[in-house]
Amino acid sequence: MATVAIDSLLQNPRLPSRPKAKVLLKPSRSLDCSRNRKLLFSRAARFCSSKPIRKIHVVKSSSSDTALFDTFDTSSSDDILYKETFPVKRIEKVEGKLVIRLDQSKDQHNWQLSVGCSLPGKWILHWGVSYLGDFGSEWDQPPKDMRPPGSVPIRDYAIETPLKKPSEGDMFHEVKIDFNPSSAIAAIHFVLKDEETGAWYQHRGRDFKVPLVDYLEDDGNMVGAKRGFGIWPGALGQFSNVLLKAEASHANGPNSNNESKDSKNENRRLEGFYEEQPIVKEVSIGNLVSIAVRKSPDTAKNVLYMETDIPGDVVVHWGVCRDDAKTWEIPAAPYPPETAVFKNKALRTLLQPKATGNGSRALFTLDEELVGFLFVLKLDDNTWLKFKENDFYVPLSGAISVPGQHGQSDSTSEEIPSKAYTDDIINEIRNLVSGLNSEKSQKTKTKEAQESILQEIEKLAAEAYSIFRSSVPTFSEETVLETEATKPAVTISSGTGTGFEILCQGFNWESHKSGRWYMELKEKASEISSLGFTVIWLPPPTESVSPEGYMPKDLYNLNSRYGTIDELKELVKSLHEVGLKVLGDVVLNHRCAQFQNQNGVWNIFGGRLNWDDRAVVGDDPHFQGRGNKSSGDNFHAAPNIDHSQEFVRKDLKEWLVWLREEIGYDGWRLDFVRGFWGGYVKDYLDASEPYFGVGEYWDSLSYTYGEMDHNQDAHRQRIIDWINATNGTAGAFDVSTKGILHSALERCEYWRLSDEKGKPPGVVGWWPSRAVTFIENHDTGSTQVKIVKAERDVYAAIIDEKVAMKIGPGYFEPPSGPQRWSSVLEGRDYKVWEAS
Repeated sequence: MATVAIDSLLQNPRLPSRPKAKVLLKPSRSLDCSRNRKLLFSRAARFCSSKPIRKIHVVKSSSSDTALFDTFDTSSSDDILYKETFPVKRIEKVEGKLVIRLDQSKDQHNWQLSVGCSLPGKWILHWGVSYLGDFGSEWDQPPKDMRPPGSVPIRDYAIETPLKKPSEGDMFHEVKIDFNPSSAIAAIHFVLKDEETGAWYQHRGRDFKVPLVDYLEDDGNMVGAKRGFGIWPGALGQFSNVLLKAEASHANGPNSNNESKDSKNENRRLEGFYEEQPIVKEVSIGNLVSIAVRKSPDTAKNVLYMETDIPGDVVVHWGVCRDDAKTWEIPAAPYPPETAVFKNKALRTLLQPKATGNGSRALFTLDEELVGFLFVLKLDDNTWLKFKENDFYVPLSGAISVPGQHGQSDSTSEEIPSKAYTDDIINEIRNLVSGLNSEKSQKTKTKEAQESILQEIEKLAAEAYSIFRSSVPTFSEETVLETEATKPAVTISSGTGTGFEILCQGFNWESHKSGRWYMELKEKASEISSLGFTVIWLPPPTESVSPEGYMPKDLYNLNSRYGTIDELKELVKSLHEVGLKVLGDVVLNHRCAQFQNQNGVWNIFGGRLNWDDRAVVGDDPHFQGRGNKSSGDNFHAAPNIDHSQEFVRKDLKEWLVWLREEIGYDGWRLDFVRGFWGGYVKDYLDASEPYFGVGEYWDSLSYTYGEMDHNQDAHRQRIIDWINATNGTAGAFDVSTKGILHSALERCEYWRLSDEKGKPPGVVGWWPSRAVTFIENHDTGSTQVKIVKAERDVYAAIIDEKVAMKIGPGYFEPPSGPQRWSSVLEGRDYKVWEAS
């Protein structure tokens, strides 16, 4: 039985004290200029660049500067023209310890593996086992009696178990796994997942491997005590595998936990160990930037005071503007100390340390006629801080302070908990449910009315959940009124449209062959709209290794086999003019590389998104990625992208927003979403705000001895799980219904069109508002296959006039004509011909 207590781990006098989290110390930004020519200035060495720069007024800090700071009293509001506090967030790396311990449990019969983490977070152990005689690196699920409480199965190869804190206020998280040393388990494998950030933590780019026998091969990911026997090389290794298979047969499979006396052998000599591994997590740190503006008591100029609590050296990259266009320009001198010109476009000022040592500050003297002061903060070459992805802006002309307009309000605002917002919604849901379930209601309400109530409950629940998941800030009444006047109403489910869309696939598998498909489709825009379609799905627009578009390379290169980027824009504009919404086909799961690494593997990308092999998942052996373990099924034809990487998600979100703005797409068809976690899809949809989104979660239906099963609940549940992971922000193609319909219509088995509870048997029967029903799509193509015979006992088709095939016991021969057909393959109830 597994437990979550960590007393035994912490109280053992042989072990070191509990590991603490610490902030990684970064080198000062004030570096030796002889070693870093890019450094513009620092407190240690100023203006040492070898390049000539524009001469500007530069002054050093003095006692008079300090006195000037002291006379700027921001607490007095009598002469303050503007006062605001901007919240900013930056990323800091925090280092902690991953603790792994193997030891005998208290009863001295079983053993126990403990995995703990000293960093804060929502930690999940993603783990599985390998058995005696297993080959390769695949995992299996552990026996049920080995799984700690709270464990959740992940498909058929692993489980996930949450790490827990032994007490409130404790930072350390841990999980303990008990197992029988006489079982058939050879090793325990795991990776650590932080659900707060979506990051995965591995051991040297692979899963952690804890061996429970002596002979396992160390692939560089093994932890724990070194085994006595080591690796048996050559023929001895093959012979040992035979012995292990025989041993495994006594253990009787993965679900057996029998203690056979025969299983006690010299190969299983468990040794306890305690091991610490460093672990680094990126955390978001909140800081403040405060601004105050007043008239100078000695001149007619404005004086702007800036301070921040961000630690270390902070550079202000700044300029001014003379009108509402907010065009940056360099103002006239004087400038604050340690200021330099940047490319004749802006100024850079190093903020001065505050006397208290807590943060830094600067004073800027600005001419009266200037309209605004613009700035961003620069922490290092790769870290810039903006305000809501825009430049900070401080009005100077007629400046007045509007609490809450830009940053935090100076007035105290009381946070109202989410419960206050959701109570009314919950009560309304209860009333609707009570009315729906009452006997009187069942008799009087029509089916349509009941369905309407259910839809209303779904919307209310979605709204309550959305509010509960996010913090609800409070604003002054004026701010709320202003927001209501300028912003459109919030939609509950932004990516699912109205539910009445009729989608037309605007291409097939061979449309690229025309070379001008965009223009051909533009000519048909009015006809497509007149047929009643409301949404059209366009092919993948990106430069691609495959002509169909599903092996993308440079995502920002939209010149494809279907046409140019300008032709695409023209097509989208024409489709909008006839009232059609337009979906872009985006391939986010994988991407083809432009360059090879030092081992000759194609995993280095070019173009605007010039990622390296950190962007590739670490568990696809074909592409040697240095990323984390894949969160879905790998598509082995191209490098699978690691969406747990922050830089990958940031770049993809920017790309989707760019497609929306540059091309005019209204939404997305998402390719091969089986390959990555649906939570990442939610992130992408939240950023790009599509009108409509639909995912292609395609896998095989259930069959028994070649016959399709009537019950396809497992199949549609996998699609439902993906929609759930997106938080319901996207729909999914109802692949379950498609497969069932084919069987029902082709074999006259209409009984398949109802499940065991009398509901439609596909996704539409469980979540109709997220099911996108369809019969066929581009994967079958309009010109790939010519069906020439489809009868009770035979099916025959011709592909590209080059290959003919038939299945079934009935008769078929390809027709005579310009081709001469010769048989190349045949067997029971099938035959294939080739044209010569």
